[in-house]
Amino acid sequence: MITVKGVKKRFGKVQALANVSFNVQAGEIFGIVGPDGAGKTTLIRLICGLLTPDEGKIGINAGGSLGYMPQRFSLYGDLTVRENLQFFGALYGLSKEIIIKRSEEILALTNLLPFQDRFAEQLSGGMKQKLSLTCALVTQPKLLLLDEPTYGVDPESRKEFWKILYQLNAEGVTILVSTPYMDEAELCSHVAFLSEGRLTALATPKELVEGFAHQVWEVRTEVREPGLFVQGEGVMDSALFGDKYRLIIEKKEDAENLIKSKLKSRGLSVFSIEQVRPRMEDIFVLMAGGEKAWSKE
Repeated sequence: MITVKGVKKRFGKVQALANVSFNVQAGEIFGIVGPDGAGKTTLIRLICGLLTPDEGKIGINAGGSLGYMPQRFSLYGDLTVRENLQFFGALYGLSKEIIIKRSEEILALTNLLPFQDRFAEQLSGGMKQKLSLTCALVTQPKLLLLDEPTYGVDPESRKEFWKILYQLNAEGVTILVSTPYMDEAELCSHVAFLSEGRLTALATPKELVEGFAHQVWEVRTEVREPGLFVQGEGVMDSALFGDKYRLIIEKKEDAENLIKSKLKSRGLSVFSIEQVRPRMEDIFVLMAGGEKAWSKE
């Protein structure tokens, strides 16, 4: 449904995208993942036609209109929820009867019917994002492009939003979504990871986890010092979660002995030590830092 081939885009001296290529098949929920400044928004705007690539080609075969939801809330705060839908439906040239019918369906889908007469500026962050989504759906698009749709939204609202996306996908809508959240990346059928404008990984979430190039260990000891395990000497990343340290260790290292020796040098005991399954967050941490974290091998 979407073909991106050799796309490059530069803004002045900044190379926003460098030779990016991938395909999105009909029926997918395709995720574009990466840290701030990775090029996610630029890529989606190129696919929408809001920007033109310097090099490369983008092809879309959506069989009709596409829906686009920008990163920031961009609707009219002094209009009600229903008035925003009516306004955008009219912009697309839809008749009043069709707008009314589709508004009822979409507002029911997004649970906004009880708030249809509330001004947009009075909505919570999560409800504003739902309103943006309803306006992107008013033309019943077969392809939906979402640029970080849940950024800054509370976890419960994010869950509700993704339930809606899954329902739309089940009804035949192909979805391309960018996100900085790894729990959302795991919900996608395929994930393209961008770092400094370059595509560094393209796979299913399962393939990314299974192809993780390092080891992940969880350790408990008697102290909780975030800087206890400094990077270097085989430790690629360390973080303290509650009473456990989560460590990413190079595979070439004897990880268990490495960890034990580091604690022993501080006079600390090992309460527990266990190698655990990698998560998408582990991949994100290393790739965002420019490290190689995944391999097809």
